[in-house]
Amino acid sequence: MAVDREHVLRSAAALLTRKSTATMDEVAKAAGISRATLHRQFAGRDALVRALEALGIEECEAALDAARPDEGAAQEAVRRLVKELEKAAGLLAFLYTENQLFEGEEQNEGWARIDARIAALFRRGQDSGEFRIDLTPAWLTEALYGLMASGAWAVTEGRVATKDFHYMIVELLLGGALRREEP
Repeated sequence: MAVDREHVLRSAAALLTRKSTATMDEVAKAAGISRATLHRQFAGRDALVRALEALGIEECEAALDAARPDEGAAQEAVRRLVKELEKAAGLLAFLYTENQLFEGEEQNEGWARIDARIAALFRRGQDSGEFRIDLTPAWLTEALYGLMASGAWAVTEGRVATKDFHYMIVELLLGGALRREEP
């Protein structure tokens, strides 16, 4: 019987989003396969995390495409981006904490592409006068990642309602990013 790699990755992502310390045995159980079968797909936790990272990069790039960051007002594009990224927020929260993601050029290239696209959105907002110019696009990008991860953890732990995720992230991010009139 062939193992559906996509199903295994989605099951692992769902479990690790809720319990980042889950063992490979727990991942296998969540996917409905044996540990040996899981090991044939992924040689160990590092290989599994690398595969989840690739999935995270794929989902972020799809969210960016769907959000159309080059269209309309920059703040509306940020709202669309947060909405599109919400589906992957739990996986991103898990990946955000995995330090091995900063090793190896291949995976970093994917994150670098995503960072550049998001930073370009913030730069566009600065150029149009919507966003503050005293905060760098790189910092605003990191702030977005941090808010997405924190929001996902808060929802997962039941401290925040799922329906409030988008509103809270967008309002806090844009509330701090929007340029204010000088007094």
